[in-house]
Amino acid sequence: MNSYLIKNANIVNEGTTFLGDVLIENGIIKKISASVSTNSIPVIDAKGHHLIPGLIDDQVHFREPGLTHKANIGSESRAAVAGGITTFIEMPNTVPQATTQKLLQDKFDIAEKTSFANYSFMFGGTNDNLEELLLTDPKTVAGIKLFLGSSTGNMLVDNLEVLEKIFSSTQLIISVHCEDEATIKKNTAHYKEIYGEDIPIELHPVIRSEEACYLSSSKAIALAKKTGARLHVFHLSTAKETTLFRNDIPLEEKQITAEVCVHHLWFSDEDYKEKGTHIKWNPAVKTAADRKGLWDALLDDRIDIIASDHAPHTLEEKSNSYMNAPSGGPLVQHTLLALLEKVKQQVIPIEKLVEKACHNPAKIFQIEKRGFIKEGYFADLVLVDTNAPQTVHKENILYKCGWSPFEGTTFSSSVTHTFVNGVLMYDRGVFNTTIKGKRVTFNRS
Repeated sequence: MNSYLIKNANIVNEGTTFLGDVLIENGIIKKISASVSTNSIPVIDAKGHHLIPGLIDDQVHFREPGLTHKANIGSESRAAVAGGITTFIEMPNTVPQATTQKLLQDKFDIAEKTSFANYSFMFGGTNDNLEELLLTDPKTVAGIKLFLGSSTGNMLVDNLEVLEKIFSSTQLIISVHCEDEATIKKNTAHYKEIYGEDIPIELHPVIRSEEACYLSSSKAIALAKKTGARLHVFHLSTAKETTLFRNDIPLEEKQITAEVCVHHLWFSDEDYKEKGTHIKWNPAVKTAADRKGLWDALLDDRIDIIASDHAPHTLEEKSNSYMNAPSGGPLVQHTLLALLEKVKQQVIPIEKLVEKACHNPAKIFQIEKRGFIKEGYFADLVLVDTNAPQTVHKENILYKCGWSPFEGTTFSSSVTHTFVNGVLMYDRGVFNTTIKGKRVTFNRS
């Protein structure tokens, strides 16, 4: 069944919230009105609930293939749907890495069979795969991902001549991880001299510093301006970096856009004492002043997208010492809940949250007929009860890795229903396991 009538919802879409009904027929939003009547399909009374478009998470690591002891596309997409994320874009640094068209297609084949959410993947650029990169289909693949400063095997693109060639050769959106590797290596060596292998976790944002982030981001932006490339900078973590981005032109005219992740908006370096390596990310969680700067830039439209950078590791792996613990953590189940907490605290209006987590990813990646509550669009929809508190604990965590950096946190809101292509995929804790999500397509020439 993928036809429903949602009645009496507080519908959040394109900057406004209004009371109304939404009719879903055959997976598509058929009608939006103050009052819709029907006799033949199930009715969901959403009185007191907010109806928002499904979130589009433009940066996740679901670890399949090759790292499935941490996670897989099935397990993590299931957690994502429970968290109100209906579409994800997954990164290429799996094992093997998605740096050929065949390896990229292998991931699409897995997702077709196992993903609860809609999906796309990025093609991974390296120092020596430009020919393969240029075969990427812009209508069916989200874009190109480049690592400009985080060691990920052969995916660290550190040849400037190759980098300029990539920027000059493709019209696809190029998404980048920006940290300067030379700066990080220098800082690491300095603190190893002092502490040996026992560097305190509190020094993570000092080693992977503001300087390392800004230097790399500014170089990438300069190269994009020089070549005319369409650049998207992932996971900003410093207030200083936000000065590199514009808010004086409409989003549709931007050639250079930016993303911030929920952990950089929630945590600060003050949390390392309690959370330790469980909040070790690259780029690092930095100061409270940086966090405020990121919020300011998000609210004034220098930053365009909120994402998760969901990157699970096992609890055993994350419990290692600073030098041995991997970076990253699981977030898709709780990203929306954390953001709704900030709505309740009046940090961000819910309409702005929807703009940054739903509308703008659809616009920036030119995703067809998703990210909005519009007639004729796919019915990717989420019902939220903002007065249904829940506490994160081991028993209600859906990630395969079984832990969360939010453990012990009580959120004020709950996701009650998630529709994916009009299918009620999640209904108050119960999943529809018979139908899978779809490969998204892109409105590009």
